Amino acid sequence: MSLERCAWAGIDPLMCQYHDEEWGVPEWDSRALWEKLMLDGFQAGLSWRTILHKRAAFRAAFADFDPVLVARFGLPEVGALLDNPGIVRSRAKIEAVIGNARAYLAMRENGEDFAAFVWGMAGGKPVLNAGPIPVRTPLSEQISAALKKRGFKFVGPVIVYAWMQAVGMVDDHSPTCFRRVAQAP
Repeated sequence: MSLERCAWAGIDPLMCQYHDEEWGVPEWDSRALWEKLMLDGFQAGLSWRTILHKRAAFRAAFADFDPVLVARFGLPEVGALLDNPGIVRSRAKIEAVIGNARAYLAMRENGEDFAAFVWGMAGGKPVLNAGPIPVRTPLSEQISAALKKRGFKFVGPVIVYAWMQAVGMVDDHSPTCFRRVAQAP
């Protein structure tokens, strides 16, 4: 018997695995949340499939998304990243990740834990959507504005909403998907 998945997973084995094991699973680790937000920023204008298939190369290129190491990147590293065919070679997105690492660290230095901050804005538990899937919500707009205020880039409300879905802040699995959390009667 085959499992019914969200249609976007398609038949690509990597997309199916991502859907089945990661997408929509609540993530509570600050560094992992930051990594996923950075990858969603790279997705802007592209498909998630493209980013997912390049994720290993992104991790290698960005020091496994260690914000301390990425924050130290300078012109030589930017040049190397722009020459790296394994990743999306957008100067604006690359520079945003470096700046976002610095913003992430500034939050930490100011006593703000990234996970506690974003999950606190989301009410501390996943939201189960019941209607058509939006591309942005008032909450994604609020989180986007708060991140921008702290110096983050490539964190518009649409990117933030896609990230919220990916990290399980919102459950947007289709009603017939085997991963959908059952709604209470």
